[in-house]
Amino acid sequence: MKKIILQGHSTYDGAGVKLTRIFAHDHTKLTDPFLLLDHFGSDNPDDYVKGFPWHPHRGIETVTYMLGGMVEHGDSIGNAGTIGPGDIQWMTAGGGVIHQEMPKPTKGMMHGLQLWVNLPATNKMMEPRYRGIHEDEVPVVKIPSGEVRVIAGAYKNVTGPVQELIVDIEYLDVQLKKGKTLSHTTKEGYTSFCYIIKGTGEFDGEKLEHAQLALFTEAGSIAVKAIEDNRYIYVTGKRLNEPIAWGGPIVMNTREELETAFKELDEGTFIKKR
Repeated sequence: MKKIILQGHSTYDGAGVKLTRIFAHDHTKLTDPFLLLDHFGSDNPDDYVKGFPWHPHRGIETVTYMLGGMVEHGDSIGNAGTIGPGDIQWMTAGGGVIHQEMPKPTKGMMHGLQLWVNLPATNKMMEPRYRGIHEDEVPVVKIPSGEVRVIAGAYKNVTGPVQELIVDIEYLDVQLKKGKTLSHTTKEGYTSFCYIIKGTGEFDGEKLEHAQLALFTEAGSIAVKAIEDNRYIYVTGKRLNEPIAWGGPIVMNTREELETAFKELDEGTFIKKR
């Protein structure tokens, strides 16, 4: 099956958080409905403590999956709290949210993933919503070759805790033992990817290491073999096939919609009263 290998690159975002950006603006036609994937991680607090102070979002969903460490969050729709290892923060910005994500200093590694999911034109201005998922709410499917945590969608008839999604998405966290194999089935009209968190593996015959991603845009079967014990995420979503106008933390369909959003930010009318 046709695949594209993407290599992450080091960059900074927020107020100075060091991270690896796997894909973003340059790949939107390929990664639809996914817009961005970042892997943040360091054992040096100087690389992350400045965090992501208050900033706006509109027209997208942000999915933060913590692998280690703690992050405090708060938003303009009244949510506040702390997420830790194994927790997920699935926020639908819709018509507008202002939020912050502030990592806390920790011993050892503070790391996680953030994925941006585009919203279709009909849902760009929907009412914002927030889902905070704790580690113990995520079902774990034990398999002979390892285990699969089901965050969204379903695996072997086990359904993940993130429900009522706007875009049809499956999000799995897979741990595979050395020498073992697993397969994933991709559907027509969907974009799928496998991203290595640790270890190495063969994905449809292509060796992947840390910070590499295999992208699949055709229907078929993806054969995965663990060269060594590894951990990866498998994510698939139905393509939107809509125009994208991207301005920083806001993603709309037209330039005019972007201009309206930033004008509302300037005028203090960005957050809609419901």
